[in-house]
Amino acid sequence: MFEIVNPATGKSIAEMQEDYGEDVIRKFEFLAAGQKKWNLTPVSQRKAAMFRFAELLDLKKVSLARILTLEMGKPITQARNEVRATIDRIQFLTGNVEKVLSEENMLQTSRLTEKVTYEPLGVVANISAWNYPYFVSANVFVAALLTGNTVLYKPSEYASLTGQEITDLLHEAGIPEDAFMLTTGGGGVGAKVASLKGLGGVFFTGSNKTGLEIAKKAAPNLVKVQLELGGKDPAYVRYDVPDVVAAASTIADGAFYNCGQSCCAVERVYVDKRIYPSFVEAFVKNVKSFKVGDPLAADTYIGPVARQPQLTVLASQLLDALEKGARAEVGGSLHDNKAHKTGYYFPPTVLTDVNHTMSVMREETFGPLIGIQAVEGDAEALELMKDTEYGLTASVFCKASSIAEEILKELDIGTGYWNCCDRVSPRLPWSGRKGSGLGSTLGMDGLRAFVQPKGIFLQQPHGA
Repeated sequence: MFEIVNPATGKSIAEMQEDYGEDVIRKFEFLAAGQKKWNLTPVSQRKAAMFRFAELLDLKKVSLARILTLEMGKPITQARNEVRATIDRIQFLTGNVEKVLSEENMLQTSRLTEKVTYEPLGVVANISAWNYPYFVSANVFVAALLTGNTVLYKPSEYASLTGQEITDLLHEAGIPEDAFMLTTGGGGVGAKVASLKGLGGVFFTGSNKTGLEIAKKAAPNLVKVQLELGGKDPAYVRYDVPDVVAAASTIADGAFYNCGQSCCAVERVYVDKRIYPSFVEAFVKNVKSFKVGDPLAADTYIGPVARQPQLTVLASQLLDALEKGARAEVGGSLHDNKAHKTGYYFPPTVLTDVNHTMSVMREETFGPLIGIQAVEGDAEALELMKDTEYGLTASVFCKASSIAEEILKELDIGTGYWNCCDRVSPRLPWSGRKGSGLGSTLGMDGLRAFVQPKGIFLQQPHGA
């Protein structure tokens, strides 16, 4: 058994059974046996089940959000937003699946046909994350199931209650048990899942470090591996931004939403020195307005971090920055949050006078801590934005979209933003580069990730 701990209190709220290696193998074999039958199920029937799943999410969103808040500390309003927005992803993927399953005729003559057909990968391993357990898991299992794959779903141990709810609702919606199965436990279970021989694909969302280990486990089987990993996402505010206060408000939300626990959260900010003082003033004002408190309260904006060990990471980055000359405009000490004597709370912290010798500007933070650095202009901003091992997102705030696109074109990233940040759309591919991962989910590319092409030559026999 393993415990589910409420990060707002540090107390256990449930226990779940961790699967043994034999359990994982048995579930995989069950899914492998059911995959052909599921693939033969009419697409219309698979779509109907997925639409029903979306209806159930909407019907039960209040209780589902509460479970999510209790097990990982996401403020209740943000938890409801996540459940509700998952429905949009389901609707887009379901509405477009037939486009990627359709045969394509590449050549047609009197005697010869050359065409491409698209087939499922087989059994897909969905090793998911805790920070957005509905989003990151649905990005995989919805597309996988719609395209005829079966799914072995391993949620994070920090979001296992949510994983159980997702499983129950899928089965209630009409997805058979031999098409979707839950396996629970910690890293050892994830490693076992990734190393299964015969998988059609391994789709992992989590840290860069764990992602590399998952890839190593899967490598001997020559299985398709897709990794959605971390980021150190920059935002650049140019001198000509039309509204400094609005830019500061948008970036503050992008940095601190979900307590900063988003792979695409803004984690470093560069501001032209001509507007730096006014930007910092507006940014600090925003952060000071964020209510820290009980995540079950509707007006709480920042709750606890989900995992106690992350407090040490945040404290280390903070201390390193302060020792190297950074200034804390907000926060600056673990003891600032006196109202919360229990739970995994870290006070929202804004640092200025930062530079790239500091870990807060180079290493993934994943918490309510941000550094703001003044720059001379576009050239210095671009150089600093490039100075990272990650390549997930970047945002530019300025007057003209043409300038923003010129800057974004120079960056090795999966997603670029102009005058916005920290956004994901079901219509666009979600992908990372360099240390931020491999492959895409969402968009049409996210559907294509779960099918494999087969080339077919059909030639009329001589004399026919």
